[in-house]
Amino acid sequence: MNAVNPPLTLRMRDEDNVAIVANDGGLPAGTVLPAGVPGAGLVLRDKVPQGHKVALVDIPEGGVVLRYAVPIGYALQAIPAGSWVHERLLQMPSARALEGLPIATVKPPVHAPLEGYTFEGYRNADGSVGTRNILAITTTVQCVAGVVAQAVARIKAELLPLYPNVDDVIGLEHSYGCGVAIDAPDAIIPIRTLKHISLNPNFGGEVMVVSLGCEKLQPNRLLPPGSFPIVDERGADAGPETVCLQDDAHVGFMSMLDDILQTAKPHLARLNARRRETVPAAELIVGVQCGGSDAFSGVTANPAVGFCADLLVRAGATVMFSENTEVRDAVEQLTSRAANDEVAQAIIRELGWYDRYLDRGRVDRAANTTPGNKAGGLSNIAEKAMGSIIKSGSSAISHVLSPGEKLRRDQRGLVYAATPASDFICGTLQLAAGMNLHIFTTGRGTPYGLAECPVVKVATRTDLARRWHDLMDINAGRIADGEATIEETGWAMFQFLLDVASGRKKTWAEHWKLHNALVLFNPAPVT
Repeated sequence: MNAVNPPLTLRMRDEDNVAIVANDGGLPAGTVLPAGVPGAGLVLRDKVPQGHKVALVDIPEGGVVLRYAVPIGYALQAIPAGSWVHERLLQMPSARALEGLPIATVKPPVHAPLEGYTFEGYRNADGSVGTRNILAITTTVQCVAGVVAQAVARIKAELLPLYPNVDDVIGLEHSYGCGVAIDAPDAIIPIRTLKHISLNPNFGGEVMVVSLGCEKLQPNRLLPPGSFPIVDERGADAGPETVCLQDDAHVGFMSMLDDILQTAKPHLARLNARRRETVPAAELIVGVQCGGSDAFSGVTANPAVGFCADLLVRAGATVMFSENTEVRDAVEQLTSRAANDEVAQAIIRELGWYDRYLDRGRVDRAANTTPGNKAGGLSNIAEKAMGSIIKSGSSAISHVLSPGEKLRRDQRGLVYAATPASDFICGTLQLAAGMNLHIFTTGRGTPYGLAECPVVKVATRTDLARRWHDLMDINAGRIADGEATIEETGWAMFQFLLDVASGRKKTWAEHWKLHNALVLFNPAPVT
């Protein structure tokens, strides 16, 4: 190492007996840790990759390994100080039982409200606010996806130039709708998810559906009359405006496309008449998520997102965090931060349901940590959970949503939206909940994006931000480099969100049109 890049280790809490190596490329065996860093004076016995843990003290066989001041594992053999501590040396702790948990015991710090912060958004008839002005075409079944994709391409080429105030036209493609146990109890989850995505604030209250005709998920079951805002002259009992491909009026493929285009025109006209207006920051509904995580996620990006989440809550906005398996090992942190007993019990109910869901599939919680997570220094889900939950900030958890549920207007603050940890399923369910802006942190890197909502990508490491310079919007790696604090990065993120929400700035995912498919969570059996 040279004077420009001296050996650097990072420790989360004074009680921790391991630290992570921050240097690009890691540190070779024989490196002497300098004064001023955790483990000063230690000589590394092994080469330790970037983001991986080094033992700061001798850890005996069976001894606890502490990071974030919590046990992330127990040594399967003696680990001398200066050794590389990786997953093959650790026995994962057992998951905390869902009984005897602390309930609403933590009183969050009291901060003055943040007043005067605004963005330029699209006010909808139901009072919600969009950050984008998009025509979304709902599909009731996968069978119509190819036709809708062709129609969307034609709308973009032929119609969208005539409606310059409309940001985009998208098809809400999914794999549900037929060949499923539509009346099974858990079928409510994918059905309400698709329904609520159709009503996302970024779609302006315009509801347009393309169906096949013979599918189990009929349009009036997906969107019953009177269950959604009507902005045209048809009235609340008209049901969703639907193009049915099996209608006798359709003679050939081109007539299907022409019908979809003609049906889209009045929707586009109404969207085009809308204009952005100044609205309070309280109208933001921000989903936070992490994917392709590494050991820096819980050191840089996620703490900065957590600080930003606190700012958003102070401004009256709503912040949703999720990912059941990535918070399950920190369940006591959730229940203790619940605003009241009812919220705590709802958290326990949702995590208990998901435990049973995994048991039915014979899936061990250890399956959550991916090969990429481990290559980035995360040994197991116990360690990963500690870094993941930090992005929720420090506010009290005010509400809990089951999968596919939609936020009510009176549900503000920090919300736990129970979802699987899969990036695409989590994003889909947060869209259903009403998300109009998304923050996504990554350490290993992922080009994840959504057509339905702007996605702000936050890099955990400067090396990633440098290599993926035209994919990452914010470099939280500057925190580990000593060039910025968590608080400075959180404030910058807060302002960037307001600019993106206002349309003053676009995310890289929007620029490149990096759009992942929606994935509906369907725990019901397939017939």
